[in-house]
Amino acid sequence: MDTGENEIRLEKPATALRRGWTTGACATAATKAALTALLTGDFPDPVEITLPKGETPSFALARETISGTCSMAGIIKDAGDDPDVTHGALVMASVRRLPEATGIVFKAGAGVGTVTRAGLPIAVGEAAINPVPRRMMTEVVTALCEQYGVPVDIEIEIAIENGAELALQTWNPRLGIIGGLSVLGTTGIVHPYSCAAWIHSIHRGIDVARAEGFAHVLGATGSSSEKTAQTFHRLSDLACLDMGDFAGGLLKYLRTHPVPRLTIAGGFAKMCKLAQGALDLHSGRSQVDMEWLAARAVELGADPALQDRIRAANTALETLELTRNQGIDLPSIVAARARAAALSTLRGAPVSVDVMVTDRAGALLAHAE
Repeated sequence: MDTGENEIRLEKPATALRRGWTTGACATAATKAALTALLTGDFPDPVEITLPKGETPSFALARETISGTCSMAGIIKDAGDDPDVTHGALVMASVRRLPEATGIVFKAGAGVGTVTRAGLPIAVGEAAINPVPRRMMTEVVTALCEQYGVPVDIEIEIAIENGAELALQTWNPRLGIIGGLSVLGTTGIVHPYSCAAWIHSIHRGIDVARAEGFAHVLGATGSSSEKTAQTFHRLSDLACLDMGDFAGGLLKYLRTHPVPRLTIAGGFAKMCKLAQGALDLHSGRSQVDMEWLAARAVELGADPALQDRIRAANTALETLELTRNQGIDLPSIVAARARAAALSTLRGAPVSVDVMVTDRAGALLAHAE
């Protein structure tokens, strides 16, 4: 059993999980409804869109307004059973006609962030609306303008109710996305517990760090270990990547987008799982192998009685306390094995790695360089 450092996410239930829709899909549907109303006077409700893989979901409108020059439609985001901070948020699109030859212009409304740092897929100064949602909205607008014989000169302003507050629960401020949330999505579909958005943010954090010329980044499993490692290495906030449980998502991206040095920091249980070869460290998707820990303790001189107590232990924390009481430095061998697992996943990429193991209070237990 893994007690986990700062574990706040829900366990995966035994029943089938319901998928949901990305912020980008909601914004696209709202854009289509708003522009249809601007051109015809009527809002389609529900409004149907085509996603990148061909699915054609329909969305009910939660809000609609229209004036002579501007129209707005809002859709409540349904993320299904995914633990998404934007689940239930109102995503709104306002559209207005622009002067001829202006083209399509995207704006960040209230609750949508603006990019302030290089390294993201959107230029500095632009609304934090990612490329795939931009393409989806562009396709919808182009098709409607051609259908009704009007120039494709449209401003699209996306807003998310309470988005600025919700963004404080994300890593947008650290990534240099200021003022609100990002409009994300690649397929339009949120797959429950795929945590694609989390891994996406890890990738964007690496992109920003590379664009800023950082030679050293930190991936930590939680806030306690991050604070310890950040202080130890004197790293800026921007160098701290929100790895969480997704060591694999971090390491695989660094394999093709290397940074010269990587520090991985985490609690004892999480680092045990990485040392055992797990790349997803969530308690619902990987477990600490007590037999493996007993074998490591033998390498450090554990007697048969201690080996049996380790095998019968309920948690990694219990194992740590058992070995500590007998002067066996299990964290050091865990750190070394975790470092080896990280290097193996990097497959020779030019990234040097050190691993720091902390206790639940953040105290450093071991450091493998």
